[in-house]
Amino acid sequence: LRTTLLFLSPKEVYTAPDSCEGRCEEPFSEEDECHCHAECERSHSCCEDFHRHCRAEGFSSRRDAITDEDLLRVSEQLYRADHNKAQPSDVAINPQYQASPDETGDQEDRSPQPLYKYVNEKLFSKPTYASFIKLLDNYQRVTGREEDVTTEELREQDNFLKEVMKTELMKKLFAFLYEKNRYGSEQEFVADLKEMWFGLYSRSDGERDSSGFEHVFSGRAHTSWRVLGSTGLRKLTPGSRLSLGEVKKGKVSGFHNWIRFYLLEKQGIVNYFSHNFDGPWDTYPDVLGLQFSWDGFYKEVGSAFIGCSPEFEFGLYTLLCPPRCHLSLGGYSLSIQTYTWTKSTYGNGKKFIATAYIISS
Repeated sequence: LRTTLLFLSPKEVYTAPDSCEGRCEEPFSEEDECHCHAECERSHSCCEDFHRHCRAEGFSSRRDAITDEDLLRVSEQLYRADHNKAQPSDVAINPQYQASPDETGDQEDRSPQPLYKYVNEKLFSKPTYASFIKLLDNYQRVTGREEDVTTEELREQDNFLKEVMKTELMKKLFAFLYEKNRYGSEQEFVADLKEMWFGLYSRSDGERDSSGFEHVFSGRAHTSWRVLGSTGLRKLTPGSRLSLGEVKKGKVSGFHNWIRFYLLEKQGIVNYFSHNFDGPWDTYPDVLGLQFSWDGFYKEVGSAFIGCSPEFEFGLYTLLCPPRCHLSLGGYSLSIQTYTWTKSTYGNGKKFIATAYIISS
């Protein structure tokens, strides 16, 4: 009896589950963490290094790959198409103290006045603003509890999507993604927006208790413990209702929307401390990196577009560029951080939005 030994290289034996190295055109499998087949870009399920390893043949053609140059071009298009943004006379902010990198973690209120001196609330009567604001009170329960989405809340989601899709900004975004063969029709695009942003997934205990829209724009408390200054911790009761950003270990995470911040600061719920970054823009949208507290919780370094329309943020983050990508707004560069939720998918392996925010430094 003759035995033949076949020696395989480590690369042939094992490929990283979160990489496309050696996996280009691999058939779709629900068990994979990410994908490298020809349709993965359309389903937003590609591995982070898909373009590096599979760009030439990874999608239907080289022309369909979204390049860094494409992202710079389309972000400028969306910036110019934000016709619903605030005008300089609509919003006045008072940044006050600028914190150094060593000071952002001090939890010291160095700005005695609110961040927003004035906001023209007539902005909020515009259809995209009004439909956006109606969504904000749908997400106020702590994590770990199944989200009870009512028929009215589903209508509010549909109405928001209907209103934003009327705008030139979202039409330009769809045209770009259609050109890149990501969607075959506007109807398909809107259906996917609803799933990726409003589809529920679990951030704790297996309960479908969170969504991308909730985390990025509205937020909730991630923990059942609430920090009360120096007096220690008090456990929240099951009926306690919270709003704003996700909370981890006594600190706020998430919460990147200027409208949400303004409304809560007006109610006295948010206390602005300082800022560590003020963008170079002399009109809106502008970018601010800031520190604040909310009812005892602290945000060490937050970031927000100031004065943009809801559709601008929604559209820009929908680009779902690689985890960190470089964009251009009004001739100035900025970076966006995006993450998809990797623990569950919808449809044919498509991924929900986990978080998205501007990098302010």
